[in-house]
Order: sequence, then C-alpha cells, then structure tokens
Amino acid sequence: MSKVEWKKLVLVSDVLYGYPFESSLFSEDSSFMPLIRIRDVKPAKASTYYTGEFNETYRIRKGDILVGMDGEFNIGKWDDRDGLLNQRVLKIKGKEDSCIDGFLYHYMGPVFKRIEKETPGGSVKHLSAKVINSIQIPVPTLSEQNRIVGILDTFTASIDNLKEQIVLRRKQYEYYRDQLLDLEGKEGVDMRKLGDICEISAGGDVPKENFSKEKTVIFNIPIISNGVGIKAIYGYTNTAKIKRTSVTIAARGTIGYAEYRDYPFYPVVRLITVYPYDNKLTNTKFLYYRLSIQKYNISLSGIPQLTVPNTKKVVIPLPSLSEQNRIVDILDKFEASIQNLEAQLAQREKQYEYYRNKLLTFE
Repeated sequence: MSKVEWKKLVLVSDVLYGYPFESSLFSEDSSFMPLIRIRDVKPAKASTYYTGEFNETYRIRKGDILVGMDGEFNIGKWDDRDGLLNQRVLKIKGKEDSCIDGFLYHYMGPVFKRIEKETPGGSVKHLSAKVINSIQIPVPTLSEQNRIVGILDTFTASIDNLKEQIVLRRKQYEYYRDQLLDLEGKEGVDMRKLGDICEISAGGDVPKENFSKEKTVIFNIPIISNGVGIKAIYGYTNTAKIKRTSVTIAARGTIGYAEYRDYPFYPVVRLITVYPYDNKLTNTKFLYYRLSIQKYNISLSGIPQLTVPNTKKVVIPLPSLSEQNRIVDILDKFEASIQNLEAQLAQREKQYEYYRNKLLTFE
C-alpha cells in the first residue's frame, strides 16, 4: 500500500451539475442534440434528444465521466456523440495538476455504490451536493495515477470487447433463430395446437411449512417465479411439482417470457408449465426455442395475464422430429457460444475488481 494525501473530491476535480432542460423540447428525433438523462449514464448512449437552444457549459464529450444522482448512483464514461448534461446527472473532471480522469473513474465507482447503499430513502435514493462536497479521496502522484490507470484500463478494454462480442453473437443468434423457426406454410410442417401436443399446467402456492428462503439439505428444490435466470428463484421447497424437462412461460409481468427447465422444480402461480406428451413427436428444446418468439393475444381488461385455456389454443408450426433436432443443434451451438463469452466476461470482471481493490487501497 502506498502512502498518499487525502483531499476533498471538489478540490482535485471540477464538478458540473446538470441543467433542468425544458421537457416540452425533448424529442426522439436523433437529428437533434443528445440529452443525457440518468437512464443514459450506464449504457453511455442517448435515448432522448433536445430541440431547443442550450448553453455550451453543459456540452458533454465522448470520454467524460458522468454520475447518476437518483436511484442507482452509476458512474460511466460517455460513449456517444456530444450531448447535453440534464439535471440530476453530474460530470466530474480531474484538475490537471491534481488528478487524472481515469483515476477518478476507477476509484469513484465503488465510492458512489457505497454511498448509494448507505443513503436512506424510499423507492428512489437521491445523491445530494452536500454529500458530493464531503467526499474525500486519496491522491497519489500523477505518475502513480497513470501507472494504476494503465493497468486497470487494460481490464476495462477487455471487458468492453467481450460485451461487444456478446451483443454481436446475440444478434447472430436471433437472426438464425428467426430464420430457422419461420416454418409456417413449409412442406412437411404441421400447424398444431399446444393443447393437443403438450401437457399444460398452472403454477401454485407452496405451503408455508414446505418453504425455505435459503437452500438446505431438505429444502433443495427451486421454487421458480417469473423472473429471468437466477432472479427467477423465489425460494426452495422439498417437493418438486414438475419433474420432467419442461418449458415455463411467464403468465404475468413479462408475459410470454419462456425458459427451458431440465431439472425438477416447483412453479409459482405466475408461471405456466408446458411439456410434450410424446418426445418422439416434439423435442422439448425445440418447443422452448419456438415459444421464445411466440406472440400471445392477451386481454387488456383487468390484470393482463396468460392462462392455461388460452395457452392451449396457441398454434405453432411443428416439423418432423429430425428437423426439430437439426434446428435445436444449430441454436444450441449459438447459446453455448454466448454462454462461453458470458463466462469469460464474468471472470474478467472479477479480475478487474480484484486488481482495482489492490491498486486503489491506500494508507
């Protein structure tokens, strides 16, 4: 650990708070000036544009460091064309004789997340100017800052590259998935109601005495809700309601979102479970891929939801089993490739966090 001098953030950097631009002049027309709102900090891309006149003071350029001041206190480097700094977003820029931007970017991310965690609030937390003015940070020599940033930038560049690869691979996957599953009207393809080829059931409530929030030796069957991935695990129980490889479909919220389940589980009431009557007729993985792009006619009266009866009426194209297997084999390879890239990304992010903590810990 290196000994450094601790100084207030506002003494070693210039802090610029966003301007309350007139909302009536917001537009979705990208020919106008990008407007940087809180939701744009993390993706570092604009989603709204400003049609009015503006003060050049609030112009943001590529590479500028921005922080969201409401909700999640995210930090990011702007990666779009020049934009305008809207209210509740701030920009921090190191002073040339004290601090470089890269050092601020790497050091302040965990600082703002810690402040977010410690900030009381209801549904939305707020980062105040008072808190910003009170932040103290370590300030090593400029040469040491450059050394640290050089190391950490190598990791973030690799992370960004992997993220770009994942985006491109997903686009490839979606393209081939849509092409391969565009089967209506093709020779040898039957149009079949799901209710005729699949067992379809609604989820249920787990009895309190059979529920555990954490996984234990006894309670080790996942209770699945309608979230995505690991966020779908609501808790654990000791009895599997579904023991066959199946497809679950979200009946509420993200209606129609499909997941492939090749393990015993217990679905809650917000899920519909589908599995083939005959695996010699229908490949469950093919069913998953097809249902992942299925559109549902949902009544908007009352609470929008998918039900077992209207799921049974859904008609899908069903080619021969050999053709289903061929399609599954191609799409599985895309999924495996994406999962491999995601695993590499997770590993690289862990490496970055390790070296960031190691390099940015000072006495």
